Amino acid sequence: MRTVIAGAGPTGLFAAIALARRGHAVTVVDRDPGPRPDGTWERAGVMQFHHPHGFRNQVVDALAAEMPEVLDALVAAGAERVTLPDRSMATGLRCRRTVFERVLRAAARAEPGVALQRGHAQEVLRHRGRAAGLRVDGRRVEADLVLDASGRSGRLGRGLRERPQGGDCGVAYVSREYRLRPGVEFGPMENPSAAGALYPGYGALAFPHDNGVFSVLVLRSGDDRELALLRDRRAFEAAAAAIPLLAAWTDPGRAEPVGPVLPGGRLHNTWSGQLDADGEVPLTGLVFVGDTVCTTNPAAGRGIALALVQARRLLALSGDLAADPEPATRAFDAWCVEAVKPWFDDHVEVDAALRARWAGADVDLGARLPSDLVWAAAEADPSLMRVIGPYAVMQALPSSLHEVEPRAREVYASGWRPPVPAGPTRDELAALVTRAAERAGNGAG
Repeated sequence: MRTVIAGAGPTGLFAAIALARRGHAVTVVDRDPGPRPDGTWERAGVMQFHHPHGFRNQVVDALAAEMPEVLDALVAAGAERVTLPDRSMATGLRCRRTVFERVLRAAARAEPGVALQRGHAQEVLRHRGRAAGLRVDGRRVEADLVLDASGRSGRLGRGLRERPQGGDCGVAYVSREYRLRPGVEFGPMENPSAAGALYPGYGALAFPHDNGVFSVLVLRSGDDRELALLRDRRAFEAAAAAIPLLAAWTDPGRAEPVGPVLPGGRLHNTWSGQLDADGEVPLTGLVFVGDTVCTTNPAAGRGIALALVQARRLLALSGDLAADPEPATRAFDAWCVEAVKPWFDDHVEVDAALRARWAGADVDLGARLPSDLVWAAAEADPSLMRVIGPYAVMQALPSSLHEVEPRAREVYASGWRPPVPAGPTRDELAALVTRAAERAGNGAG
């Protein structure tokens, strides 16, 4: 079967290699030319490309199942497999997205049956009421199956499917990459994948990557204009020095920055299935996958994991898509509603509750507790981790937490609240970054 894929991100490249190994002739279309000869790669239009990523074990499992040599190549490039401290469970991969995509793209270029074509996918071709390929910069790329892996902002499916759910999640962030000095270990982490500290009004995270590189970021409300000043280098450096968690990672004696401060913009939780407003497959032979189906607040590191579990499900249905694509597309949509959409719903609920708390609201004991508060309650009652643990590593859906939510509610009803880490209040941090930004604007040292 001839397949054309719009989008050469992780979803598109993974699906292309795996489909080619099942005998399909695959063309991947993307406007990005790939890395430059000097090794730099801007990845225009992919805001999150240079921001921190956490690659969960679902990503490792997908690579191990379909292309283990790619996993080996990532490790050879410096990526690190991550397990719990007692080695009882693998939890993911420490790796920059730039390294991840570079290795995956090289594998796709080397894969027989995969052709990477640079160009803008303008529209889906149609023949006798079904998808027949893509028009790319005016040229026809004919195919029997079209996969739209072009991301949340892709336009190929505009107007075809039911109106997307979700939108701006009300959270934004700023990040920066650093490199450890020789002989220095990563900073303190409660788990091997990341370190975090949540304050009333903002949050701080540190993500270890490959080859001694790590990223730190500060989360804020999307409407917090004072903390938006963190995009200024001196303001970010002042914040990193003042927040104890970040200071422990970024101390100049331990690490040095290797890139600019990167504003992340406003983040989104979005959901859009395969069907139109009437519950019909809008165009037989066109299937949406990855971020075109679901995006979530990236602070939890679920994006690529959810994209690749979708791709693996599509692979399981690839024979049905070739034989009778309309019912196969419906089957894929039903599976996504059951297995993927709950994570979107979870993020919507958690982000709304977090914004309310950042605005000064207390825990709402009159409503079901969001999953982050159920998780936090395990600090007061560690027995909750029996249920929270599988959810935390995405081996159980958010609904699994309903079992222990009543006990977590009892914890909060007793008056307990998650302890606030040492560090500046939101107002203190805002004053600090404002002063630093003003000094930068005045040219002061």
